[in-house]
Amino acid sequence: MLLFLLGGWAQQGLAQFRPHEELGELFRDVQLASVFPDSKTFPDCLPLSPPAQILQAYAQEKNKAGFDLKAFVLRHFSLPKERLTGFASNTSQSVEEHIRALWPVLTREPMEEQSSLIPLPHAYVVPGGRFREIYYWDSYFTMLGLQESNQVGLIQNMVDNFTYLINAIGHIPNGNRSYYVSRSQPPFYALMLRVLAQEKGPEILLKYAPALQKEYDFWMQGQETLSAGQPAHRRVVRLPDGSVLNRYWDDDPTPRPEAYKEDVEVARHSGRNPEEVYRDIRAAAESGWDFSSRWFLDQKTLETIRTTQLIPVDLNALLYHLEITLADMAQLQKNKTQERLYRNKAEKRKKALLAYCWNPTHQFFYDYDFTRQKTTDIPTLAGVTPLFFCLASKAQANAVAQRLQRDFLKTGGLPATLTHSGQQWDAPNGWAPLQWMSIQGLRAYKQHDLANTIADHWIKQNTEVYRLSGKLTEKYNVEKPGAEGGGGEYPNQDGFGWTNGVLLKLLQKQKD
Repeated sequence: MLLFLLGGWAQQGLAQFRPHEELGELFRDVQLASVFPDSKTFPDCLPLSPPAQILQAYAQEKNKAGFDLKAFVLRHFSLPKERLTGFASNTSQSVEEHIRALWPVLTREPMEEQSSLIPLPHAYVVPGGRFREIYYWDSYFTMLGLQESNQVGLIQNMVDNFTYLINAIGHIPNGNRSYYVSRSQPPFYALMLRVLAQEKGPEILLKYAPALQKEYDFWMQGQETLSAGQPAHRRVVRLPDGSVLNRYWDDDPTPRPEAYKEDVEVARHSGRNPEEVYRDIRAAAESGWDFSSRWFLDQKTLETIRTTQLIPVDLNALLYHLEITLADMAQLQKNKTQERLYRNKAEKRKKALLAYCWNPTHQFFYDYDFTRQKTTDIPTLAGVTPLFFCLASKAQANAVAQRLQRDFLKTGGLPATLTHSGQQWDAPNGWAPLQWMSIQGLRAYKQHDLANTIADHWIKQNTEVYRLSGKLTEKYNVEKPGAEGGGGEYPNQDGFGWTNGVLLKLLQKQKD
């Protein structure tokens, strides 16, 4: 399947440099030797001559006395540039002024270069720091802030870029890098279209109906092959009652190029089939929650990761919304047959999600382990997504709200999980998208007091870190006032697209 995807991609004229494939032994040696502190640096480098020539030079020089691998790389590659390094924060500005000043700094214009970066036709906003390209689900939350900043043209450009990627590749990749093509991220494209429709009217949805259909087909590919003997294929899973729900996946069972050494070491220490480990790691990267005890069998160690065995509650809530959006598009087209088809699909998914992901004993939504035929019972903020998409009953929403109030609410907002594992998508880290979905989910069920408390705590945490450091960061330690987040594979990044977007939206709602 991966070769098929890349072949179709090449036919569209998008055959960008694929360092993990074209540099072979050199790529592996550089990554395993940790030539750069951040494993993402080398895959983002720009080769200064054709890869075949660089490989030939490497073969000739590598065994010579005194050979210096880093010096060789610096002679043959140009390092990626950090654009935020030239930006100076002015903490006398309000946080809103700071965010509006950052939009142009985080915006990238269309460009072509012979690196792993996939060129896009329109301008777009990057998260910041080491994230020098677009990211799929980040961009929806960034758009919330662009909407508050009246940057409708930039929202349109970003939607059109994602539409271009769907048409060129067949899906929206994790980000616009060649090494991200084998996986996607949480399917927020339909929600991006809703933001655009708020600004330009519902008829704008008609323009994007074909692309959204392709996006849906990507997530549902192989559903017709499912049977009792083969209950799972790529991203679809057939459950014992015949229901079909989705999981995260990746078509390439190898170490991630941007975290090559880290993945090799995890697989080596796991005692498991390396391909199985790599697939589960990559599937977690597709989820956006990379990494979290949510995916670990022992809830402690990355070596026990089992992402592909789980039906994530948030993914299926997103796909419910995608099906509803396709139905709404069919209604605008006055295609009653198509509208009925997708409303029926959405209703079936809702019924299955409530049956499999709700634990009536715990009164909370969890991921479902279809190999063990039970909920994981690991409490995470993914459990709020049925509220965000209005899938939950009033009683379920009340129970979720009580759990958030009792166990999750901290001085700086809500942590992603209740587990302190050292992974970045675990306690004590809070993340902007999870705050937004929690707050909006609670508001949808008239839990306004708790929603406002979470919003106030999160705003205070963001603004206090800004006052102390001049930065808005990727994640925050919600258990400690004025503290940035930490943990995971790389240092906390500043910029930061989705933090800016959610904070600006919450500040505006506070004024309303």
